[in-house]
Amino acid sequence: MGIFDFIKNEFIEVIDWVDDTNDTVIYKFPDKGNKIMNGAQLTVRESQVAVLMNEGEFGDVYIPGRHELRTSNMPITTTLKSWKYLFDSPFKVDVFFVSTKFFTNLKWGTSNPVIVRDPVFKQVRLRSFGTYTMRVVDPKKFISQFAGTHPWVRIDTVSEQLRNTIISRLAEGLAEAGISVLDLAANFTEIGEKLKPVFQTEFAQWGVELGQFYIENVTLPEEVEKMLDKTTQLNMLGDDLQRFNQMQGGIAIEKMADNPGAANTAGLGAGVILTNMLQQQQQQPAQPNAGPAGETKEQLVELLKKLGELKASGLLTEEEFNQKKADILGRL
Repeated sequence: MGIFDFIKNEFIEVIDWVDDTNDTVIYKFPDKGNKIMNGAQLTVRESQVAVLMNEGEFGDVYIPGRHELRTSNMPITTTLKSWKYLFDSPFKVDVFFVSTKFFTNLKWGTSNPVIVRDPVFKQVRLRSFGTYTMRVVDPKKFISQFAGTHPWVRIDTVSEQLRNTIISRLAEGLAEAGISVLDLAANFTEIGEKLKPVFQTEFAQWGVELGQFYIENVTLPEEVEKMLDKTTQLNMLGDDLQRFNQMQGGIAIEKMADNPGAANTAGLGAGVILTNMLQQQQQQPAQPNAGPAGETKEQLVELLKKLGELKASGLLTEEEFNQKKADILGRL
C-alpha cells in the first residue's frame, strides 16, 4: 500500500448507522480520531436524525436521506469553524445519530406509597403502576441532557429518569385530575389523558415527547380497602337500613356460633332475628301481587332461603325450622 493510500484510509468518506438493536437512543459515530473527507456521504435512515457537533457546540442537523457534507449544506458548522470560503481539506467534527422512533412498553411504578389529595378521603396513600411510550423530538436538547461523554445511550438510562419524573409529579397530576380513588379503576384511560400534559411539561425539557400513558393498577392502603368493601356491601343492600341491620345481626350470629358455650343463645338469637325479619316484611307497604300480609312472593321465597341457611348452619333446630317454614308457606 502506497503512502497516498495510507493517507486516504485515514479520511472518513462514508458516515451512517445501521441500528441492529432495539434499545439504542444515541449513537456517536466512531471516527477513531480520523477526519471527515470534504464531500463525504452521510446516510440518515428512517427514524433517525444526525447531528454534527464541533468542539462541544451543536452544528447542523440532518433528517433521513443521503447528504454530501460540503459548506453548501453545512451552514451552522461552517459558521462555527469560521470557514469564510469553500474548503477542500478534511475536517474534524463529532457526528451523533439519534433514534426518533417510539420506544414502547416502558415501565413506571411507585416503589413507596405516594400521598395524594382526594376529594372524598382528603388524603390517601397509594401505589400505582403502568406503562408509557416516548420518542425524541428535539435531538439537540436530548443529546445535551443524556449523551455527555458516552458514545451511545440506551433507553434504560433514559427511562429511569423519565420514570422518576412521572412518580414525582404523580400526586400533583392526580390532584389536578380531580377524580376520587373510588373511581380510579373505572377511569384509568381518562386519568391517563389528564396526566399526560403534566408529565409532558417535564419531558419537554429533555426534548422528549410522551406518546401514550397507561395506568394499569392502583393499590390502596388496607384501611381504605376495608372501607371500600363495607361500601360495596352497603350498595348491594341498597339504602334500606333494616336490611343492613339484618346483615349485621347475621354477622353477630356467626360470631356467637364460633363460641361453643353460646350455642343455645345463638339458636335463640337466630329465632328472634328471623321473627324480626318477618315482622319487618309485614310492616312494608303492600305491593302488587303481594300476599295477605303485604309481602311479595319474591320476599317470602327469599325468607325461606335465609331460613334454610340458618338451619344448615345449625343455628335453628328442626322444630324451629319447620314452624317458621309452615308460617311462611301459609302466607304464600
